[in-house]
Amino acid sequence: MRIIQVLGSSAGGVAQHVAQISELLVEDGQDVMIASPSQLRDKFTPIARHAAVEILDRPRASDAGVVGQLRELAKNADVVHAHGLRAAALVGMAVKSIPGAKRPRFVVTLHNLPVGSWKVQSVTAILERVVAKSADAVLGVSLDIVERMDGLGAKTFGRALVPAPPRGNVSAPRAQLRSHICDDISGWSADSPLVLTVARLAPQKGLDTLVRAAALASKQAPTMHWIVAGDGPLREGLQKQIDTLGAPVTLLGRRSDVPDLLEAADLVVNAAVWEGQPIAVQEALRAGRAIVATDAGGTSEVTGDAAVLVPVGDESIMADAVAAVLTNQERKAMLEAKSRAQSEELPGAAQVLAFLKDVYEG
Repeated sequence: MRIIQVLGSSAGGVAQHVAQISELLVEDGQDVMIASPSQLRDKFTPIARHAAVEILDRPRASDAGVVGQLRELAKNADVVHAHGLRAAALVGMAVKSIPGAKRPRFVVTLHNLPVGSWKVQSVTAILERVVAKSADAVLGVSLDIVERMDGLGAKTFGRALVPAPPRGNVSAPRAQLRSHICDDISGWSADSPLVLTVARLAPQKGLDTLVRAAALASKQAPTMHWIVAGDGPLREGLQKQIDTLGAPVTLLGRRSDVPDLLEAADLVVNAAVWEGQPIAVQEALRAGRAIVATDAGGTSEVTGDAAVLVPVGDESIMADAVAAVLTNQERKAMLEAKSRAQSEELPGAAQVLAFLKDVYEG
């Protein structure tokens, strides 16, 4: 099949997913092109052919030219798979203008629920209805998105499979890794509890709640320390919040050694406001870590009963859950065992490839 994967500007998660599925398709012998803004070219050129299509985060006068460019690309495709609502709306206009006999199958994956002001929500609602009606198949990364598309009249709809990459290699024994982390954290001892969050420092990840929860949890588990791996626009504000509250949190910045951090951690926490099928949580399951996470979006679909789920935005309940795990070794061991078992239920490469081909072939 001649397949075009289309996405707009992406902070990471969507681009990572497109790279993953494109690599699977190429290895299967499919002809794949990835159309995205030029700033993402380096993410994709080792995997598949790339076309620079400047789909930006908000409507622009240049969108008419983007639709024309997508139309020309789509004329020679069997399937065009758009990721995200902006990309889907533009692809939908492009595909609609192609004569029916030459029109490719139009597939959409929606990775987020709409957020923003009432104006943004209003525009988004219109685009959702258009995409639901025009796409041949709409996939959602969580069941709430799937149900939303069903309600809007999508012809074919279902839950997308968004797998975490295989677990990376751990570079050293756990004790050595904790000793290295200890060198970077003032006042923390390597034999004390270590909490890990892997997240982009962005509003969706609920990190303001995390900092408040850390300050509260430290009253019950006074020797604990919380490390956050990731970077983003909220870093400066979060650091001020940490300093003001005296929270035992260290912002590590972007890290390439997440497998090592997972090996070293006693507990992994996800404080997100909304998630699809969170990669960081899947990675924690595969590492066999105890998990506390907000019951947001598709998180529970990923964790099953292997995580302690808490309400979004409630720092008190989160703090109590964190402290309860850190101060009870039996409970921690039980959660670790459940994580290892649940990781066996996560979708693998063969399952994802078979699913995509079934959707593409209709």
